[in-house]
Amino acid sequence: MFGTGLSARRVRLCGLAAVGFAIVTAFSPAPAGAQVLPSSGFIGRAVGGISIDADGVLANAEQDNLNKLAAVRAKALEQVPGDLLKPNDLRKVSLRGLATAVADCQAHGKPLPDEVKYLAGLQRVRYVFVYPDSSDIVLAGFGEGWKVGPQGTVVGVGTGRPVLLLDDLLVAMRSATAAAQGGITCSIDPTPEGVTRLRQAMKYQTTIGDDPQATIHGIEQQLGPQVISVTGVPETSHFARVMVAADYRMKRLAMAFEPAPVAGLPSFLEMLRPSGRGARNMMPRWWLATNYEPMLTDAGGLAWELRGPAVKAMTEDSFFAANGAREQTGKADPTAQKWAEKMTAKYDELSMHEPIFGELRNCMDLAVITALIVKENLAGKANCDLSAFTNPQGVPVDQFAAPKQVESKASFIKKGDNWIISASGGVQIHSWGVADRKEPSTALAPVRQKAAAAETSGWRWN
Repeated sequence: MFGTGLSARRVRLCGLAAVGFAIVTAFSPAPAGAQVLPSSGFIGRAVGGISIDADGVLANAEQDNLNKLAAVRAKALEQVPGDLLKPNDLRKVSLRGLATAVADCQAHGKPLPDEVKYLAGLQRVRYVFVYPDSSDIVLAGFGEGWKVGPQGTVVGVGTGRPVLLLDDLLVAMRSATAAAQGGITCSIDPTPEGVTRLRQAMKYQTTIGDDPQATIHGIEQQLGPQVISVTGVPETSHFARVMVAADYRMKRLAMAFEPAPVAGLPSFLEMLRPSGRGARNMMPRWWLATNYEPMLTDAGGLAWELRGPAVKAMTEDSFFAANGAREQTGKADPTAQKWAEKMTAKYDELSMHEPIFGELRNCMDLAVITALIVKENLAGKANCDLSAFTNPQGVPVDQFAAPKQVESKASFIKKGDNWIISASGGVQIHSWGVADRKEPSTALAPVRQKAAAAETSGWRWN
């Protein structure tokens, strides 16, 4: 028993796996030349409004710390070049030119300028153009000047949406082939041992007890640490940390640990209604997945257009067998499904207030276009050398501590005479599945022709 007293208030258990807040991390060896970001200090440990302290504990970053982080990054930010300040619906970035610019910095021992690190202020990739005559592949989409946002994220000066990062592009490039085997994912899962312990402890638990907090704490203790797994990209990468942070933020919204910053997105707990059933062995699980329409392409496969909102929230009930192992049911709890639909509908608006969701969408865009480049052999068609991007020994990427474990934490709210205890995870980027779906379009050829670089364009142009 967790509670010391009994009452008429029945316990409602809507899933027993809880969101994690403490991550035990370990550093992996970094490639030569890579910058290993320390676990102490605001810049090294903050991504998506969370922080990891020197002991590897993940938590919401205090607002004062976020303000300091934003101030430090704003002070370090270089002045945005004048031609990149104004918004442009079709800003272009040459991959061949970008590789040359990066190689020049490396050859002369210079740090990468902000316009390179932030891919000229691109906020989405809408088009991929192939130019065999100039041996180039060009990414195009909306771009504008950039600034440091309230959480320390670099965002567009007008939209407030996160800009694309060279670092994430490099990770996507180097992971594109491996992603074909199973996508790019992150997941936070309870251990079978923890589930078994919790089931045994809850076997005779019929009430919340006189001390609900003690009951909740007991659930967290019995379930114990959960395992964080990342596949498809290096777990030490910024790309991986974006996925984990986005999953973390989604869980906090679902479990009512904090209110959504947009109207029309109540927590899952607020949407639940008490019923007459006792404790359940079913657990609704949410994950964020790719959500694109079929890509458009011209007759020669030299112009491609990404379409769709990119991200959707999905859900499915999970069943824990007697040995504590998770089994998928293929079914979704109606309330969990409604919450997933609301999360999807509000995703774009939410990403303007919670930049981590915009960063996840950027990572999905980059994963899809790099899968496209590999699958369709666009580098071969263009005779474009991308080895500086695809070779792990080429341009170095930042290294972060790799998340390994998460302490369980449960949430509950009172519904009439009932107490509802809930816990909710994951990200799935099936980049090759998106790249496999395509439709012909005659409208792309003139767009590609118009977007071609002039001789004086450099590596980016409007």
